[in-house]
Amino acid sequence: MKRIPRVDLPEGLHPDTLAVREGLPRTPWGENSEALFLTSSFVQPDAATAAARFANEEEAFTYSRFTNPTVMMFERRLAALEGTEAAIATASGMSAILLLGLALLKAGDHVVCSQSVFGSTLVLFGREFAKFGVEVTFVPQTDAAAWRAAVKPNTKLLFAESPTNPLTEICDIRALADIAHAAGALLAVDNCFCSPALQRPKEFGADLIVHSGTKYLDGQGRVLAGAVCGSESLINEKFVPVMRSAGISLSPFNAWVVLKGLETLSIRMEAQARRALELAAWLESQPQVERVYYPGLVSHPQHELAMAQQNGSGGAVVSFVVRGAADGGAPAARKNAFHVIDSTRVCSITANLGDTKTTITHPASTSHGRLTEDQRQAAGIVQGLIRVAVGLEDVRDLKADLQRGLDTLTP
Repeated sequence: MKRIPRVDLPEGLHPDTLAVREGLPRTPWGENSEALFLTSSFVQPDAATAAARFANEEEAFTYSRFTNPTVMMFERRLAALEGTEAAIATASGMSAILLLGLALLKAGDHVVCSQSVFGSTLVLFGREFAKFGVEVTFVPQTDAAAWRAAVKPNTKLLFAESPTNPLTEICDIRALADIAHAAGALLAVDNCFCSPALQRPKEFGADLIVHSGTKYLDGQGRVLAGAVCGSESLINEKFVPVMRSAGISLSPFNAWVVLKGLETLSIRMEAQARRALELAAWLESQPQVERVYYPGLVSHPQHELAMAQQNGSGGAVVSFVVRGAADGGAPAARKNAFHVIDSTRVCSITANLGDTKTTITHPASTSHGRLTEDQRQAAGIVQGLIRVAVGLEDVRDLKADLQRGLDTLTP
C-alpha cells in the first residue's frame, strides 16, 4: 500500500531532537516551521484515486475528521517521544479515554482501574461505560496484589495513572503490565503528569499511553487536545476505524499549537519539576501543613519507584493538606483550604494544570467535585487537600504567595 512519506531523518536520534524534527516532509514551499492545514477536505486527482483512498487501499489525506497533515505531524512526533510506533490524536484527554473504551471494549468485558484516577475518568469508567454493559473494578493504585486479585476471565483492560491526580500515587508499571499480559489483557497508562519528557510507560511494558495534550504537551494552557499512543496494529486496526465514524478528532489548529509545545517540553518539565521539588520541601517544613504529596520527596511512599520510572524526577505537581480537620472536621479543613487558595495573588485559581503559570485548586470541589463523598474518601481526596501545579515563576514568589494564607489560618 502506498504510504504517506515520513520526514527524512537519520536513525537513532534522541528525544530532544525528535521533539523539534519529527513529523512530515516540508511542502514544496520549504517552510521551516510546520505548516498549518486549515481545511476540512482534500482534493483528489481523479475519481478512481479517491475511491482507493477512501477504501484505505492507499494512505492519503481525504477528510480532516480522520486524516489531516497537521494532526499527523503531532501524532508522529508524540509517538516518537513515547517510543511507540503510532499515535492517534483526539479532541481532549477525556475523549482519548473515551476512544480507548470504544475501540477496545464491548458489553460483557471487564476493566480493572485504579480508584485514584482523575475524577472524570472515574465517572467515565464507573458510570458511562456501565451503561453499555462494561464492568469495572476499582482497586488501590499502589497494591499490585489487589490488581491481580481483581482480574477476571473477561478482563480486557487495566487502566492506571502514574502519578495520579492529585495525590501523586505511583503504580509499578512493569508489575501491572505483567498482570495484564498474563491475563491476555492490555495495560493503558495515563502519562499526563509526567509526559514523555520524564516517563515512557512503554519501556516498562505498557501497551497504550494516554495523554491530555491540554496539559504539559501544550504547556501554556491554550488549547484542548488528547492522544493515545501504541503499536501501529492497535492504532490502525482498533482506533482509527472508531475515530473515522465517531469524529472525536483534534482540530488542525489545536494540533499545531500542541505540536509546537512539544518542542519545549523537555526544558519546561525540567525547570518546573525543579521548582516543584523546592516548593514541596518548603511546604513539608510549614507547621500549618499536615502532609505533602510529591514523588520527589523521600517521604513519599513510592519515592524510589517514582525515581526509577520517572527519570529521577518528581514532576511538577505538588499536593498538600492544610491543618484544621482535627479540631473542626471536614468543614474546618475545607474552610482553611479555601482561605489559603483565596489568599494567593500570584497563583491562578483554576483546575487546569501543566501551564507555565502556576495553578492552584481544591480538588474535592473541582476536579473531583462530581464524585460522591464515599468515592472521594476512597480516593483520598479530603477537604483540606490543595493541589498546586508549579509553573515557571520564581519559586520564592510562590512560597510567599502560599505563606500569606498559611500564616493567617484560623487556629
